Amino acid sequence: MPAHDVLIIGAGLAGQRAALAAADAGSTVAILSKVHPVRSHSVAAAGGINAAINPEDDWRSHAFDTVKGSDYLGDQDAIEIMCSEAPGEIMHLEHIGVTFHRNDTGHLDLRAFGGASMKRTAYVADITGQAILHVLYEQLMKYHDRVDRFEEWFNTSLLRDDSGRCVGCVARNIRTGEMRTFNAKSTILATGGVGQAFKPTTNGLICTGDGMSLAYRAGARLMDMEMIQYHPTTMTANGFLITEGARGEGAHLLNAAGERFMEKDAPNKMELASRDVVSRAEQREINEGRGTGPLKDSVLLDVTVVPKNRVLEALREIVNLGRDFAGIDITKEPIPVRPGQHYTMGGVKTDINGETDVPGLYAAGEVACVSVHGGNRLGANSLLDTLIFGKRSGQHAAAVAGSMQMPKISDAQLRDDTRHIQEIIDRPKTGRRISEIKEELGVSMNQYCAVFRDEEGMTKGKEIVNRLQEEAKTAYIDDRGTVFNQDVLGALELGFMLDCSEAIVTAALERKESRGAHSRTDFTERNDEDWLFHLTVSQDGEGADAPAKLDKAPITFTQWEPMERTY
Repeated sequence: MPAHDVLIIGAGLAGQRAALAAADAGSTVAILSKVHPVRSHSVAAAGGINAAINPEDDWRSHAFDTVKGSDYLGDQDAIEIMCSEAPGEIMHLEHIGVTFHRNDTGHLDLRAFGGASMKRTAYVADITGQAILHVLYEQLMKYHDRVDRFEEWFNTSLLRDDSGRCVGCVARNIRTGEMRTFNAKSTILATGGVGQAFKPTTNGLICTGDGMSLAYRAGARLMDMEMIQYHPTTMTANGFLITEGARGEGAHLLNAAGERFMEKDAPNKMELASRDVVSRAEQREINEGRGTGPLKDSVLLDVTVVPKNRVLEALREIVNLGRDFAGIDITKEPIPVRPGQHYTMGGVKTDINGETDVPGLYAAGEVACVSVHGGNRLGANSLLDTLIFGKRSGQHAAAVAGSMQMPKISDAQLRDDTRHIQEIIDRPKTGRRISEIKEELGVSMNQYCAVFRDEEGMTKGKEIVNRLQEEAKTAYIDDRGTVFNQDVLGALELGFMLDCSEAIVTAALERKESRGAHSRTDFTERNDEDWLFHLTVSQDGEGADAPAKLDKAPITFTQWEPMERTY
């Protein structure tokens, strides 16, 4: 039974940064991931990472842009920490080997991103997440005496002792089917978002809300779950992401008449308004009949206005995407795009050190909600969030672990999880297939909880989610083996996604206003008088079947009071 000071579940940027911080503090660390670490979804982050490193910039300007972008739902103490620590983190990354793009003078180059008052996005072409992820993984290799890596292990539950403290987890070896407990003084969730609950999504197949659901079942609150970001530029054909960096380099958005329609919604920022504003503008063009394509369900992203040599230098991956998946040379013709599910602003409620409601349990990255993003995340703040709060979680978890003895655990949860998995394997083929339920869930969430929402649609969506929760109890799988049994994992992931989906629609129905990414056609205005607070969701009772309970949490204000958002 492995025992470590700090157990980290998830090996993307948040998890690896937490592991490095804990190891630097002298802790023994286990980092557990259901995929090889460099296949974590952080690898898909393309455009860049924000920091006020231009001498003419200031972290306070970055912080205000983030507060404004959040539609004043973000917690300003956390935002100030993230933005003030950003320049130092960028320098740290550069010093350990991240090859950020440089300009003609040899300084770090910066590109424009949506919602920012000036250029402050450092980048590595359009593979920034991949570049950082690989460098952090290289750094982890130095700690072979302190960091144990458990790659391709799937977390099935969190362990708690009699006092309710999290003391590790139960996990399944994907390669062999072995079940094992992992004992730890502190546990950090870094498992990413829940994009796979929507279809289509820019998120990878592994983004199934595992950590959110497991923390929720362990007694933690989820917060801001109604805030789901739709990215303005995903490929119509398949939902693949076209980086915001394209608009940062000067690409235009056009409707069927060739008009730059962002003039109506954001006359100053145009295509570089915040993502919620741009997505709504696009969807409105489509809904009102000004879309393009055979189904009139797209708008056009025109990259031809950007010099070709610059496109090939700074946007080479989307050149390949356009060619390989849409048959389009984006240097010569526009590419059809539309809003697509991209990011979960909500997640497991944490404080500025990553601590959750459950003692001993931390969360960082997209799985967490320290609420630096509030109602809408600014592009290129996500990588920053993972690194700053991954580091802080690792440091705090290590400090706590250094002052305590290794907690004792029992095998009861291990036996329960093993029994549950065997029950899934043994189910008769009389219910629905897991894939059918997942498909219906994704289509329904995208239909009823997307860019525009209303009570009738969300009520229908919640009814579907509740029905699918019941159907999932009898859903069957085909693979009865132990070696790389992806069917078993799919069944467990479906349960996680259904938990998160219930939280999303429950909170979305409750918030009777339009704020950030939560845009209701039946409550069209932001209402600070009645709704200037966070919504939290917790389980009302014990067990996986306990219903969702809503509550309020205050927003932390430091220096910026709510005002009208204009771009």
